[in-house]
Order: sequence, then C-alpha cells, then structure tokens
Amino acid sequence: MPDARAVLKKHKLKVTWLNPKEHMKKDKRKSKSEEKVKKPKPQLFPQPLQSFRGMKQKYEVGSKLAGNIEAQGYDTPTEVQLGALPLLLEEPKRYLPGENESDESGGREVDLLTVAPTGSGKTLAFMIPLLQKVSRLRREEKVSQESTVAIVLAPTKELAGQTVNEGRKLANGTGIKITQLRKGMRIAAAQNTGDQEQQASEQPPVKADVIVSTPGLLFSSLYESSGSGKPTVPSVRYFVLDEADVLLDPLFREQTLGVWNALDNPALRVGLWSATMGSNIEELTRSTIDNRRKHTADNTGEHVPEAPLLRLVVGLKDSAVPNIDHKLVYAATEQGKLMGLRQLLHPTATSKEAGPPLLPPFLVFTQTIERAIALHSELLYDIPIEAGGISRIAVLHSDLSDSARDSVMTRFRKGEIWVLITTDLLSRGVDFRGVNGVVNYDIPTSSAAYVHRVGRTGRAGREGGMAVTLYSKEDIPYLKHVANIVATAQKHRGAPEGS
Repeated sequence: MPDARAVLKKHKLKVTWLNPKEHMKKDKRKSKSEEKVKKPKPQLFPQPLQSFRGMKQKYEVGSKLAGNIEAQGYDTPTEVQLGALPLLLEEPKRYLPGENESDESGGREVDLLTVAPTGSGKTLAFMIPLLQKVSRLRREEKVSQESTVAIVLAPTKELAGQTVNEGRKLANGTGIKITQLRKGMRIAAAQNTGDQEQQASEQPPVKADVIVSTPGLLFSSLYESSGSGKPTVPSVRYFVLDEADVLLDPLFREQTLGVWNALDNPALRVGLWSATMGSNIEELTRSTIDNRRKHTADNTGEHVPEAPLLRLVVGLKDSAVPNIDHKLVYAATEQGKLMGLRQLLHPTATSKEAGPPLLPPFLVFTQTIERAIALHSELLYDIPIEAGGISRIAVLHSDLSDSARDSVMTRFRKGEIWVLITTDLLSRGVDFRGVNGVVNYDIPTSSAAYVHRVGRTGRAGREGGMAVTLYSKEDIPYLKHVANIVATAQKHRGAPEGS
C-alpha cells in the first residue's frame, strides 16, 4: 500500500481538519502567551483511492453502483475524486486522530468543503457517496420510500439538469430516483408548521430520493407551501451545494440559507463544492452549521454532537486550469474588441496580436444580457452561408424561455452551433465536452469569474483549449486580477510568463 502522504503530495491534495476537538490538545493548561498563538489546523492523510475497481470491497459500494461506474468507463480517479471519495466513504475514525476514543464525531460521516479546478470531476466525487449513502439509509433504516433523503443545489437550471443526467447514469438499476425540481413541484417531506388550509388544493408532492434544484425554485416551493409557518424537511440527511461560493453570494444567499435552515434533521451532513471559495464562505459555513446545531439542541433538549468539518484543496486554491493557453489581447476600444473577435472568427484575418484562430466550437462571454444580444446581432452574418450561416451562431441568457434555453444547449452539444454568446449563466459547472476555446469579450470583474469562465474549456485535463480575453482602456482597472491568475496558471504549467 503506497504511503498516503506521498500520494497526496504528488497529486497536490491538502486535507485540513477545520474543527478539531479539544481532546486533540495534549496539554489543556496553557500560558497566556500560548493561548494568543493561533495554532495551524491539523492536516489529514487519508488513504487515497487510486482505482475505481477496488471501491466495492474497500468501501462496500453496492454492486449496481459499482457496475454503473465501470460501465461509464471510469477507471482512474481524478485528483478531486482520489481525495474526496475516501473522506466521504470511509469512517472518519480511520483518518481522524483521536476519533477512536471519542463518541463526539457526529456519527460516521463528515461535513466537507472542497476546492478543486473546473472540469476536474467534482460531480462524480459527490454523487457516488451520495448514492451509496441513500442506498444504505433505505437498506438499514427503512426510511419512507416517499421521502426525500438528499438535496443538491446548483445556481443554474442548466447545471441542475446536467447533475441529474450524470446522477441517473450512476443510479441506473439501483432503485434510487433522482429528480430535477421544476415550477409547480413541491417536496414530499415538507411539513407546514403554520396554516394547513391549502394542503388539499396543492398538487401531489414529488417522490424522489434525491432532488436537484436551483435555490430560488426550491425556496419558493418550500415557503409558499408552508403558509405562514416555517417549513421543515426532517427527512433530508444530505445537502450538497454545487458552486457553493455563488450559492452563498449575496445574489442567492437568502434563498440558499432559507433552504438550509429548513432542513432540520439533527444528523444533516453538508458538502460544499467549487473551483473558488474565499475565507468568507468558509466562515459562513462554519457559523451556519454551529447555529443550526445549537438551535436543534435547544428545540429538542438533546445534545447534538459536532461532526468533523474538513476542507479538501486540490492544486492551487482559486486558480485557473493550467492545461489551456491564456491570451490577454489589448483592443483599445469597443470597436477594437469587435475587430479582435472577428479576427478570431476568420483565420485568414488573424493577426499576431490576437494569436492563433479559435477553432469551433467556442463560447463568448459578455457582462450583461443586453451586450450578449447586441453582439449576437452584430455577428449574425459573419459565418458564410456555405458553412451554415446564421444557424451556426446563437445567444443564451436567462431571459429566454426554458424551452429556448434547452434547444440552444442541445444544439451546441450536438455541434450544430459553433459560436455561443452568453453571460456568466454558463460559467458555472456546465460541462461541454470538446469546447476549444473561451473568449472574454467583456473582461471578468473578479478572479473567480475568470477561473469559472475559462474552465469551460480544457475539461477533465484535455489539452489544446484556449482562453482569450479582449480588453480596452476602460477595462484596465480589472486587468490585474486576471493577469495574476494567468501568470499563476502559466507558472504551474511551466510556460514562460510572457506568452
């Protein structure tokens, strides 16, 4: 068995225990000077998973689930899977020092924050343990077949749909039902603690083991069906936040925390996943978990043990994938940016400043819906009729109907659309296999936005992707954080920083 420390170091994995227990401290009598010194959190070295083939024996993964993993062609885990799966499938006492002597571990499961690059396989890393745990609950505890056991939140309808599709492939034949929440649906386990009058008029609840939803839709479903009372969903044992930093951003925070606080099972375990996660997200997570635990203890009058909270970081925290080429192109003006994009569209007109042409398919990001629509109109006739003309270029944004968005996504995945102009709607988690490049027509206003946008290419370690950022004089104030991310990615790859 290879040394765990050496394997984790080789793959640039770092696991930290964020809430170590008091029994970890050998000497409780400390001087005042010692108490002022902030001790580093202990690092953990779980035995990494280096092949999917041994999962059935090592973690007692069900035969159907193990067979589906093999049928999907998964053999060697990615870095995030190599590190996260042991943390979520093994009992904590196997890798947490001191847990053998303690019964305060909150059972045999942990809360986990994971920071891993875009396109690294995070969905599989949380979905396999989720399905295994749902299956075990059904088998051991015989929970109601009509109740929801797990909820996955995603910031966009597109990412939620993708997660459902991936989950269903893994759950095939297991009896586990995964459903994407849609308008008009309500959760089976939602209880009305206030008025009960509207129960008879509501449509039947959705029956699913795992529900995947956007925060706004689930929040509305819960709180509209609860009348004047607070909704509670005691059956849910697992809560996953995919793209956690945006779900806890001010735009979605109230809805996400509203859902989280409605999940009042004392044994609720949470997982937060993203390519970027600031310290503020970590602090909010810790305070939310602590407040829920204290609130539950006050309501029930029983002690609620604190579960281990772990953080897994893969590679360099908050960094762009290093296996793609990053180009920063000065275009001076808005007109210059349009010319620069056209040079990328037409290989014969490519200049040295713009770099090599982008081969379709590729994504073009703008800052607003209005600019996406305007750019689409401007470029509509740039692709020759003999090459497909206007059918090869499309625009995607949140103002389109669900059916229109689905149609654009399907055509892009099939290769019928070569150039897709969009907003940050598609920068989070959505996996388009074979995307050759990303163009930031409008410069991202944060490091995180850049990381997620360019992460739509170079998925799963695929080489050859390109990210081109066009910037004008007005964009220079935002250039530094993008340039820093690019420099770090190039250094990580071993490329010269001037390229």
